[in-house]
Amino acid sequence: MSAAWPGDPAALFVALVTMIIAFHKPFGVLSQFTADGSKHRTLADFGFPEGVYPIGRLDAESEGLLLLSDEPDLNARLLRPENAHVRTYWAQVERTPNPAALQQLKAGVTLGGRRTLPCRAFLLDPQPDIPPRDPPIRFRKNVADVWMGLELIEGKNHQVRRMTAAVGHPTLRLIRVQIGGLQLGALVAGQQRVLTPADCRSLFRL
Repeated sequence: MSAAWPGDPAALFVALVTMIIAFHKPFGVLSQFTADGSKHRTLADFGFPEGVYPIGRLDAESEGLLLLSDEPDLNARLLRPENAHVRTYWAQVERTPNPAALQQLKAGVTLGGRRTLPCRAFLLDPQPDIPPRDPPIRFRKNVADVWMGLELIEGKNHQVRRMTAAVGHPTLRLIRVQIGGLQLGALVAGQQRVLTPADCRSLFRL
């Protein structure tokens, strides 16, 4: 595979990676193989090959694209903010954020004494048709909800939820739909697949 992308160190790195797996992590599943006393299910329930581990994490209440690999260097290449590798989230939030709230998110909000890096924040138009979650989200008859998108290059603990709450729009449901150029696509909750060379090029935007 390296001959297909001559002169590109990132391409050569991808060519040498033994395995990268895309997984649609369901709600209520930990991004780890051991429960450590938690009531939640773990990745051990989904039949992954031996020797792989998650690249980054999604908290148990979040859903969507999670990568697993047997290559430790992927953590640095995909997750360090200085590498500016974008992760895209869809957040279902209470009420419709106005332009001022969106601008706050874009510019960065202060969480625990630290300001988040600038990001993209936008309302999804058209609104996505996503199957209901099991268990369902909290429903309030007099409070509307809307889906919005956020594109970040960092991933602090519960960052998206904390960001939307900071501007007055608590997150009800959170789905990671893309990492780099790799989309969640047609993977259904609990499904996994090994990435092809073309997928890896999308992941690293080669």
